[in-house]
Amino acid sequence: MAAAQAAAGAAGGSGGVAGSGGTAGSEGVARSGSAGGSGGAVGARGAERYYDQSVRLVLWRHGQTQWNVEGRFQGQTDIPLDAEGVQQAERAARLLAGLRPVAIVSSDLGRAMATAAPLARLTGLPVTPEKELRERYGGLWEGLTDPEIRTRYPAEHAQWAPPGGESSAVVAERAGTALERIAGGMAPGTLVVVVSHGAAIRLGAARLLGFPEDLWGAVGPLANCAWSVIGQRRSRWRLLEHNAGTLPEPVLSDDR
Repeated sequence: MAAAQAAAGAAGGSGGVAGSGGTAGSEGVARSGSAGGSGGAVGARGAERYYDQSVRLVLWRHGQTQWNVEGRFQGQTDIPLDAEGVQQAERAARLLAGLRPVAIVSSDLGRAMATAAPLARLTGLPVTPEKELRERYGGLWEGLTDPEIRTRYPAEHAQWAPPGGESSAVVAERAGTALERIAGGMAPGTLVVVVSHGAAIRLGAARLLGFPEDLWGAVGPLANCAWSVIGQRRSRWRLLEHNAGTLPEPVLSDDR
């Protein structure tokens, strides 16, 4: 049953996965485009009820780095934002500030903390660093491009298993546990922005949503400075938005 629900959610069916910037759901969350008429009013009231009774995490990927542009596996190497990444963080922060978060928690890597900084400035909130939100450790792959990894480590590349690095299951457990801990300290009706990395966000969220491992790839990677939103209500997690804040275009990411 969990696999069926996860598949429905990943496909955008009645489980309620929304496209960029949209919300959807069978439990009364308003759908994109439901602005007019009595149906729109009912949907808006349903969304308010859901949000009042739930906790929400905005899972925000860091801005662009030079290694993103060059297609290098970053992992936990502490690469800073480039000029475009700084601008991305500033633009996204102006949108996310309107959600009135009650807290900002970030991976302690520099590119994530620098992404969180503009939102902290706009909201007046401190940024709480969290080591468990770091990106997947890439071992011997860090600093290499995808063609270099394919050439030097063909078998490991086929399994997406970096030598000396973390497996997908380890990252999912690490990041998912951190997200659960953050959510456990939230009051109903509140929202926290979590700044992290592509694989850590995707795999941690998949664990919370109950996706079986063979469906972890059903949710695509996040673009730089894009975000997903997950909500918990009555002990059940739902994916409310994915890859919001960006237009559909190729993603520069270690994640696949």
